[in-house]
Amino acid sequence: MPKYTKSDILKKAQELDVKFIRLQFTDILGIIKNVTITVEQLEDALDGKIMFDGSSIEGFTRIQESDMYLRPDYDTFCILPWRPRRGAEARLMCDIYTTDQEPFIGCPRTILKKVCDEAKAMGYEFQVGPEPEFFLFQLGEDGRPTIKTNDRGGYFDLSPVDLGENARRDIVLALEEMGFEVEAAHHEVAPGQHEIDFKYAPALRTADNIVTFKFVTKAIAMEHGLYATFMPKPIFGENGSGMHLHMSLFKDGVNAFYDPEDRETGLSQIAKYFIGGILHHVKGFTAITNPTVNSYKRLVPGYEAPVYISWSSKNRSALVRVPAARGNASRIELRSPDPSANPYLALAVILAAGLDGIKNKIEPGPQTFDNIYEMTPAERLAQGIENLPGTLKEALEYLSKDEVIKKALGPHAYEHFVKAKLIEWDTYKTQVHQWELDQYLPIF
Repeated sequence: MPKYTKSDILKKAQELDVKFIRLQFTDILGIIKNVTITVEQLEDALDGKIMFDGSSIEGFTRIQESDMYLRPDYDTFCILPWRPRRGAEARLMCDIYTTDQEPFIGCPRTILKKVCDEAKAMGYEFQVGPEPEFFLFQLGEDGRPTIKTNDRGGYFDLSPVDLGENARRDIVLALEEMGFEVEAAHHEVAPGQHEIDFKYAPALRTADNIVTFKFVTKAIAMEHGLYATFMPKPIFGENGSGMHLHMSLFKDGVNAFYDPEDRETGLSQIAKYFIGGILHHVKGFTAITNPTVNSYKRLVPGYEAPVYISWSSKNRSALVRVPAARGNASRIELRSPDPSANPYLALAVILAAGLDGIKNKIEPGPQTFDNIYEMTPAERLAQGIENLPGTLKEALEYLSKDEVIKKALGPHAYEHFVKAKLIEWDTYKTQVHQWELDQYLPIF
């Protein structure tokens, strides 16, 4: 059931002295965009009458078909708590519609909705709980971000070692005011690295929450004179930032992943098929869940990020882990995604992979109980353990061959995403990097 009606929002806007409303959406790459209106335009906005130029947005439309409409999701209405309360600012997440009043096929929210509808037709609701990590860095004298951390803390450290604690506290308070159920907030392994986890929710709401979380974190960090980055690997020699995803399917309000008769994992056959689909398609969707050149600097052995395609209920080096929780809390954890991903596209392709596993009864194969990082290549080969793609270019090649993942994205999003990422790869490939200068200039 919807939480708000049109009249509810108009009333709340008046009661809370709202003056400005940010109509928010993301482009194909997951970058959040705003069209800000005044409260006098709010009723038109709620009726889906606000237009914008889609040709200016990455992966949307050509210049000759540029007019697009923003259609707000009423249940995403909330006040931005760090902004002034007099003449307050609110936000609404929006779907993109064409001038024919049809959902735009390149809208990331629409793409996720389409796959969720496929799950619904099979009787399932996809629930996801994310664990996004980020770094807090100092700003330079010119106001630009540096990679100087503001602490020397480690996992679960507290102040005075964790000097980012105050910023993290204010981020949590802001999120809670906006309706988040924050479950944990702590310092992570690397200096300057933090993690804030929020409660699982249906996939579309979780994707909205991830986008909102990144937006809020950056805004609150700036209030503290810091820069928050979700770049997967900003510091050489330190752990990178991941975004582990805890996932389950519910059917008629009951967790379809739980089977009390399975004493080893507590997982149902449906859950195992879902894992099988993920392992089968992970190479194909890694370009979406790990979409930057920098993503693959994180996916290397030695820094806790998963590199090898495997699953286990007792092994934290596995790509898919089965946490110990049982009953309605039964779930699987996919450990490869990072927070640079567009969450709508990432959840869409992961769900599509899992549903394909269910439809085609794809078994996940045996669990891996040994520490995969300590295995030799021959030992991994003997157990059939393959590697994730090692570069963005390799990941794009696997994506091009995976028809299930391409279908989930749709031809418009697939073509625009790949085009943008090939440009990114070619730009990276032709640059002369500092490592090359340090390595070769003194020698040759």
